[in-house]
Amino acid sequence: MTLAPETTDLKVQLQLADSWFTVCDLSRLVPGRGVAALLPDGRQVALFRDRSGALFAIDNRDPFGGAAVLSRGLTGTHQGRPFVASPLLKQRFDLRTGECLDDETVRIATYEVRTA
Repeated sequence: MTLAPETTDLKVQLQLADSWFTVCDLSRLVPGRGVAALLPDGRQVALFRDRSGALFAIDNRDPFGGAAVLSRGLTGTHQGRPFVASPLLKQRFDLRTGECLDDETVRIATYEVRTA
């Protein structure tokens, strides 16, 4: 079965300080996969779209390994919490809160995200 490409003019935007920053077209986000984007200040963000259409944005840097790889991690849910597992050491990060599900002392930045 071949899926038709999504056609939409919607843009994905992140809340940065006091303004919204346009990151990409919504059609670039495939459910269950991450995409990395560069922010104006040089940081990287990992964007995710789950199968229900919910959008998440987190820091792309893995705090354990130091590499910007979280956008390439595997997504899933644990007790109703959506997460991404780092491709390096497999720690899981809650996509809503940034909390590490495997080490409660570690947390990554999250961003408010919307479509416009």
